Amino acid sequence: MAEILVLVDHADGAVRKPALELLTLARRIGEPSAVVLGAGEAAASIAATAGEYGAATVYVADGAEFTDQLVVPKVDALTQLAKEKGAAAVLVTSSGEGKEIAARVALRLGSGLITDAVELEAGENGPVATQSVFAASYQVRSTVSHGVPVITVKPNSAAPEAAPAAGTVENVAVAFTGNAAKVVSRTPRVSTGRPELTESAIVVSGGRGVGAAEGFAVVEKLADSLGAAVGASRAAVDAGWYPHANQVGQTGKQVSPQLYVAAGISGAIQHRAGMQTSKTIVAVNKDAEAPIFDLVDYGVVGDLFEVLPQLTDEIGAR
Repeated sequence: MAEILVLVDHADGAVRKPALELLTLARRIGEPSAVVLGAGEAAASIAATAGEYGAATVYVADGAEFTDQLVVPKVDALTQLAKEKGAAAVLVTSSGEGKEIAARVALRLGSGLITDAVELEAGENGPVATQSVFAASYQVRSTVSHGVPVITVKPNSAAPEAAPAAGTVENVAVAFTGNAAKVVSRTPRVSTGRPELTESAIVVSGGRGVGAAEGFAVVEKLADSLGAAVGASRAAVDAGWYPHANQVGQTGKQVSPQLYVAAGISGAIQHRAGMQTSKTIVAVNKDAEAPIFDLVDYGVVGDLFEVLPQLTDEIGAR
């Protein structure tokens, strides 16, 4: 069976959920092999988790380069492995860093690149990737016609499914090329205690309709009752009501959760481009003519300051 390399995202010694989704998808197109880079002492536990989710082999490479430099050392490792192992495809999470890594690997391999896939399946000529394009107005199915397919996959594109495999660990010595941007300092991000926006299965977002920064309190309470991440429209971010790191949209983050709740968001195309692939969309807006209602699965015409607290109370009661 063809070997599929999966770059495993990890943080604080644990595998991130999108990596488990990649391993699940990889099983549909070949035999997954996990690539664990710069994990240090946590490599063993990360490798065990990768094996639990279907990795027959876990390639482990460590070194200060992975933490002291940006992107390039991971590109070096993936490119080297793809060539040495004759990989049939390389899968990477569709994050900002992930897409940069994927593009550089594809360039070095002289291969085609597909970004932001939401589905993978086996085809006669290699993996077939499905993408949502033009603000999710169309579905496109693509294959790479030359070289080793390098594909980035959006988080929440598949439910992680355990499928225990050998998980045989193979240590790899990477020939680093150097010339990478170096990290000179780090400042830990202040944790909100909520899930990462792009990885969360549920997202509750607020827009211009919240009226002020203080208006996000009802959005946050609903999100916390659901165990959800909090998002914001560009209008709310531009007004200074919520941090840019939480912006959902074409110039913010793209999310694809199981449930997306839009509160006080009109539904401009810029915002839709960042959330239209969500599995179920619910909107609350006082304007019955708001464009967001053309997109939703469920819509509530009403004041978000009345609707959201009632919903929060109902969830708490259950």
